Amino acid sequence: MSKAKKVFVFDDNVDILDLCTIILEDAGYEIKTSSTSNNIIEQVSSYVPDIIFMDNWLPDVGGIDATKELKAHAELSHIPVIYFSANNDVKSLAEQAGADDYLSKPFDIEELEKIISKYL
Repeated sequence: MSKAKKVFVFDDNVDILDLCTIILEDAGYEIKTSSTSNNIIEQVSSYVPDIIFMDNWLPDVGGIDATKELKAHAELSHIPVIYFSANNDVKSLAEQAGADDYLSKPFDIEELEKIISKYL
């Protein structure tokens, strides 16, 4: 059996992290969550996920800056970053951040799984 794909979710909302964890573990993914995008390079390097979900409103370093940092990093820039936010301009935020795609909140389980299978 192939190794489980790894998903990293950044969100400062614990309920969202719990929800994502339940959904994704259920679907057979390995998941790591973080409520802050501080030291984003260290956080991502130590886990090396196959896909990243990035919330917009994160304390200290926001989602846009964190995504830009990842995309500027030679060894991590290939990892797809999915921007997710309840902002109605999530599409333009994702573009600003240089994210690969976006998912509006609230999202349904199907949308989440669809976007993951699109990139993995």
